[in-house]
Formats: sequence, structure tokens, C-alpha cells
Amino acid sequence: MRTTYITALIIAIVVTAWLISGQINPPEKVMPASLAIQNSENNAALDDGELTRVRAQVIHAETRTAKVTVRGQTQNKRTVTVKSETMGKVVSRAVERGNRVATGDLLCKLATDNRAAAVSEAEAGLGHAQINFEGSLKLQKRGLQSETAVASIKAELERAKANLSRAKLELARTEIRAPFAGLVEDTHVEKGDYIQPGVGCVTLVDLDPMLLVGQVAERSVHSLKINDLVRGVLANGNTVEGRITFIGSKSNERTRTYALEVEIPNADYAIKSGYTAQIEIAVGEIMAHQVSPALLSLDDDGNIGIRTINSQNRVVFNLVNIVADDIKGIWITGLPDVATLITVGQELVVPGEEVEISFQTGSSLPAVAKKRADNNPTEGSAVGTAGATVTTQSGLSLSQ
Repeated sequence: MRTTYITALIIAIVVTAWLISGQINPPEKVMPASLAIQNSENNAALDDGELTRVRAQVIHAETRTAKVTVRGQTQNKRTVTVKSETMGKVVSRAVERGNRVATGDLLCKLATDNRAAAVSEAEAGLGHAQINFEGSLKLQKRGLQSETAVASIKAELERAKANLSRAKLELARTEIRAPFAGLVEDTHVEKGDYIQPGVGCVTLVDLDPMLLVGQVAERSVHSLKINDLVRGVLANGNTVEGRITFIGSKSNERTRTYALEVEIPNADYAIKSGYTAQIEIAVGEIMAHQVSPALLSLDDDGNIGIRTINSQNRVVFNLVNIVADDIKGIWITGLPDVATLITVGQELVVPGEEVEISFQTGSSLPAVAKKRADNNPTEGSAVGTAGATVTTQSGLSLSQ
């Protein structure tokens, strides 16, 4: 029994000593490698392992017309409320809303009241003054009339002429006429209304020519000139053409953009004011590639780009600019005239990584690659960009 106690005590002492030794001398912690070292090790592992396989297509640049595109709208050139210049009762309004009028057409007619009588009186006064003036000239020739008297009579004649002009003008003001050709947008008086000077008869809008107006970004305004030909696409799908008539010289303080105006013919008044429009101005020709917008990606700085493959079968990230778009894709600049574009696997590779290429059906190789492939044909493989060996699908044609 005593031996059992001694054995248990010895075991307890050994276990306690072992536990205490772990607290006094803890095992050395293995510090994780730095991110740079880990990336280096990962890249080394990738280099030693199997290459990432991507699908690619050789694309060729095409000539495209460079355009400045501006979002804008149509705007009538002027809107005027035609107002009365005299007082009187409205005896008739010759137009209704929506009527088209020519310059000088009658809009509203006021009662003449005594204005016609005033004209007759002024005409009689003028006749009398004319006779007096002619008589004074005859007397002056005989030496019976002084120059002062003749000058006084002439002044009376001029006064009579002025009175007649005022009377005729006052009578003419009873007829409110269109100052320019346009469309009646609104009416403000009715027959029987009594109006004062400054009261509007109708609102008239000038629709020919129509204006396309918009705001041009400061990076593009330098490429535009007065009289440049412009194409506009309206919200209803119709297209119009005109020329630039105005480019602002002072930018908007909030948007840093410049005002733009384009005149377009609208003789039939078919284009209404306020249509949304896309304004396109051709500013030259550039070489661009058409690609799917799904292939675009961002670099670490947020710049738009696309991944291609160079002559060493390594991935290159190219910064690009979008210059146009259509139903088939987008047009970009920033790539070489002939580029090997990654069409499948863009998100699986990083710049500088070596890849294995599989050209998709319908693709073609650059001229140098085609020449080498013709000299050394191999079933199931072909020479890639600048002589790199790539894997192709069975039966794929590699002719340029």
C-alpha cells in the first residue's frame, strides 16, 4: 500500500514539473511571412505549377470618327408675349392657340374710338399749314415777308406733319400684329376686354430655326468650332443636322461646362421645343477596337482598362478610353493596332502572369504568327503572338 502512494506521488510530481516547464519556457512562435514574401512564394508556386488557361482573340483596330457627345435638348429661339401699346376695348382676336402666323399678321384688334377722327383733323391741319407756307414763300420773293416770319410758318408746317404722324401711329396701335413668324402658344385677352398699355394679347414662339442646346465639358470644348456640322438624335428617334452658332466663353461655375447652341432648320414646325437630344459633333478620325463592355475592369487606382497578352504570353493591363458605343459593343482606344485580347478568363489572371492561350473560334493570328504557323504546322497547336506557342481547339482555322 505504501508503495502505491509513493508511485502516485512520483507521477504527480512529474506532471506538475512538466506543466511548469511549459509556462516558464513557452514554445517559440512562428511569425507569419510578410505579404511581399507570401506573394513571392505564391508566384513561385504558380511558376512551378500549371499555367492558367485563358481564351483569347486577336482584334484589329478600325478607323472611327471621333465624336464629342453632349446631352441636351431642343429650344425655340425666342418666345415673346406681344403686348398692347395703347388702351382700348378688344373688338376681335384674330388667332387661337396653335395657329401659325406670318410676320405682320393681325393678332388682336382694339376699338379705334376717336383715333380716326384725330387722323382726319391732323390731315386738315397739315393742309392748312402747307398752304400758309407756300404763300409765305411767294411773299418773300416779292420782299413782303421776312425770313423770321417764313421760318415761323415752316415750323407750323412741321408741327402739323408731326401731329399727323402721331395720330396715324395711335390709330395703327389699335391693330396688334405679329412681330415675326411663329406659332401662337397662348392667348391672354378675349373680345370685349378693356386693356391698358403693356397688357399681353398673345404669346408667340419662334420655331424656325430650332436650337439644340447643351453643355460641353471643358476637356472637349477646345476641339469645337463655330459652323462645325452637328448631328442630333432626338428622343423620338429622329435625327437632325445643323451647325454650331454659339460656344460659350465663360464656364458654368458649378459644372465647369460651356454653353453650346446649334441651329437646325424647322420650316414645318415638326420639332417641338423641349425634346431631349443627343448632340454629336465629329472632331476627327481615330483608330479604335470594338469589344464587349463586360471585358472592362479597374486597376488599383480605379482606372478603366482591359487585359491583353503580349508576345511572351504574359498578361498586360492596358488603360483605355471609351469613345463610342453601339448595339454590338463599345469602341475603345489605348490598345495596339493589333492586340491579343483575353475574352474568357480576364478575372482569373493578373498583369505579368504567364498564361496558356486557347484562341476562340473565328479569331485570327497576327501576320508574324501566321507566317511561323505556316512554316511549322502542328495539329492541335499553333504559334501565338510573336511566336509564342498556344493551344487551339480541334479544327480551328488560324488564317488571318
